[in-house]
Amino acid sequence: MPRILSIDYGQKRTGIAVTDEMQIIASGLTTIPTNTLIDFLKDYFAKEKVEAVLIGEPKQMNGQPSESASIVKGFVTHFSNIFPEMKVVRVDERFTSKMAFQTMIDSGLSKKQRQNKGLIDEISATIMLQDYLSSNRF
Repeated sequence: MPRILSIDYGQKRTGIAVTDEMQIIASGLTTIPTNTLIDFLKDYFAKEKVEAVLIGEPKQMNGQPSESASIVKGFVTHFSNIFPEMKVVRVDERFTSKMAFQTMIDSGLSKKQRQNKGLIDEISATIMLQDYLSSNRF
């Protein structure tokens, strides 16, 4: 079975998570500089079968798009032009950063380790993906 990949897109860094081949478990893959994202994805898609890509949709508490929503929307358009065959699923990313930070605390990471914003992005992508997997099981 092909994998599902999740992207927590940011202007500077992008967190990436992926499922196992059975689409049961979401695992953090990496955090990369956003300006290298398309090249990273081309390489990854050449090596691994990917069925769909989840991309976080930044929203405010009231459900309205956040300030960064237009930047992410621009990326989604660019992504779809480069990978027209790839299924794109937009998912609500509200609270994922806070949940990621709490996960780091619960895991016993030191204060210095919790300041690693790249790790927060990767964990956020993992949380989005695991939520998607959980909500799409019958």
